[in-house]
Amino acid sequence: MDFKRKLGFLPTPTMPPVNVPVASPPPPPSPSPPEPPNIIEQLRAKMAEILDRPRYHTPPAAPADPSETALPFVRLETPNGPLYRRHVILPPSHHVGRIPVDSAYSSRTELLALLALDPRLAELRVAGALFFDTETTGLAGAGAIAFLLGMAWFDADGRLNVEQLLLRSPADEPALLDAFTERLAQTELLVSYNGKTFDWPLLKTRYVMNRRAIPQDLPHLDLLHIGRRLHRARLGACRLKTLESEVLGFDRGVDVAGADVPARYQHFLRTGDEQALREVVEHNAWDVVSMAALVGLYGEPFDLMHGEDLVGFARTMKRAGALAVAERAADRALELGATRALRVRGDVHKARGDRARALSDFEALADDLDDPALRLELAKLYEHFVKDPARALQMTERGTSEAELAAVKRRERLQRKARKTD
Repeated sequence: MDFKRKLGFLPTPTMPPVNVPVASPPPPPSPSPPEPPNIIEQLRAKMAEILDRPRYHTPPAAPADPSETALPFVRLETPNGPLYRRHVILPPSHHVGRIPVDSAYSSRTELLALLALDPRLAELRVAGALFFDTETTGLAGAGAIAFLLGMAWFDADGRLNVEQLLLRSPADEPALLDAFTERLAQTELLVSYNGKTFDWPLLKTRYVMNRRAIPQDLPHLDLLHIGRRLHRARLGACRLKTLESEVLGFDRGVDVAGADVPARYQHFLRTGDEQALREVVEHNAWDVVSMAALVGLYGEPFDLMHGEDLVGFARTMKRAGALAVAERAADRALELGATRALRVRGDVHKARGDRARALSDFEALADDLDDPALRLELAKLYEHFVKDPARALQMTERGTSEAELAAVKRRERLQRKARKTD
C-alpha cells in the first residue's frame, strides 16, 4: 500500500469551532441630497415680483370734503388723473407783518424794473403776475419732482388768491403740470424767490420728463436778487424767512426746515400719514403770500423800509441810472440815521457832475469811516477839482484802494505838484 493510501486511513482531528463574525446588514440607503437651489431662477422670480409692483405706493385717496382730512385739499378729476387742490382767497386787509398784501396790487412796476435791472418789467402789471414756489423731493437732477406747487395771483377785486396743488402720488404729476400750464396762460409776469435758478428750471425738466411742451418763458422777477441788493449789508443771509422777520415784521413761529421736506414727503408716500405734510403745506403758502408783501414794499419803499436797506435801494437805483430816485432814497436813509447813504449820495452827485456836493458828502463820511476807496475819491477831487495837491497827497499816503503801481505814480505826481505850489 503506498504511502498516500495509508494517510487516508489516519483519523482526522476535530478542530474547535471558530466564531466567524456575521456581517451586519447594510444600513438603509440614505435619502439623496437635495438639489442645490437654482440661484438664477430665484433671481428671475424676485425680479418678476418687483416688476409687477406699482412704481409708487399710492396713499389712500383724500376725501372730496377737505374737512375730513388733515390736508385741506379737494380732489378734482381730470383727463390725466386726480388733481388735489387747495384754494384760499385773502381779503385786501390781510397783512404780512406790517405790510398789507394788497399793496402789491398797485405796486409801481417801474421801480421793480429798476431794482431787478430788467427794463421789460416796467411795462407789465403786478395784477397780471403769478407768484409761485415749489416743494420738491430733492435739490437737483431729473429724478427730483415738485410734489407741492404754490401759486398766488390777484383777482379783479384786488384780492390775493392762493392756490396749492399736491401730488398725493407722483403718478398724478401730469395733471399738476397741465393745471400749471393753464394758469401760466393767464399770466404776464412770474414772481419767485430763487425761482430763476431752482423752481422754474426744475418745472421745465418735469415737463420734458412727462413728454409735455415746455411753457413759454415769461418775464421773471426773482425777489432773491433784489433782496440781496437791498438787505445783504444789514442782514447778511437773505433767506425768505429772514426777510419776513427782519423786513416785513412777520414771525412764522415754528416752521418746517427746508432740508426736512423731502423726508416728510417720502414718509407720506409710504404711510399715507397726512400730518407729516401739514406743516409743509403751510410753509409753502406762507412763501407765496410773503412774496406779494415784499413786492408791495419794494414798489413803495420810502415810508416803510429800514434806513440801512434804503442805502441798498439807492445804490441799486444809481446802478440802474435812476439818479433822481437814488438821491431821494439816500436823503430818506440819512433822515433815518443811515450815514452810509452819504457815499451813495456823493456818487450820485459825482455822476451828475456836481463835484462840490460830492466832495461835501465824501468829507462828511470820511470823518467816521476808514475806507480806502473813499480816500481815493477824495484824493481825485482834491487834485483835480480843489487843485490842492498837498491834501490829495495826504489822502494818498494814508492808503487807498488803488493798485500799487498806480498809487506810486499818483504819489510821485502829487509830490511834484506840491513842490511847485510851495
